[in-house]
Amino acid sequence: MKKMFNLLFVAAICTISLVACNGEAEKKTEETATAPVVKNDSTPKPTEVAKDVVDIAIESADHSTLVTAVKAAGLVETLKGAGPFTIFAPTNASFAALPAGTVDGLLKAEKKADLTNILTYHVVAGNVKAADLKDGQVVKTLQGTDLKVTIKDGKVAINGANVTAADLAGSNGVIHVIDAVLMPKK
Repeated sequence: MKKMFNLLFVAAICTISLVACNGEAEKKTEETATAPVVKNDSTPKPTEVAKDVVDIAIESADHSTLVTAVKAAGLVETLKGAGPFTIFAPTNASFAALPAGTVDGLLKAEKKADLTNILTYHVVAGNVKAADLKDGQVVKTLQGTDLKVTIKDGKVAINGANVTAADLAGSNGVIHVIDAVLMPKK
């Protein structure tokens, strides 16, 4: 009987201790819940993936014809590559200024090589910012021939096409918007 009494006594002490500890935990939880939350601005934020040059063109309403042409030529994967690339990107209006039927003709499967030739004539290897361009400079295109830079009264032109927006930076290069389609010499 004495053993039984000791066992009950120990059980009672344990129960009281557990209840008391649990009450303290609940009290701390309530205190924590009502404590103001302090935002730590030094907490690293998830890194945003920077857009590549293709993504920038896709998001531009003024470059839908260029995007269609890049897709038709099968150059999307190439231009999404590591690069870096400098792209002289003609606007939709630039393509519309070509002789009637030119764009439609170039988008045909049998003209893929011609389209690729024209599009790679608008791309230079490297990350060439507007500040890097000098009057009279010649840059080699991915197509294999050269483009000539002219600067007059602070305005930049590439083979006669005016740069209307410069240094649209992507994760794998830079885009300079131009107002004409560049046509390589045959």
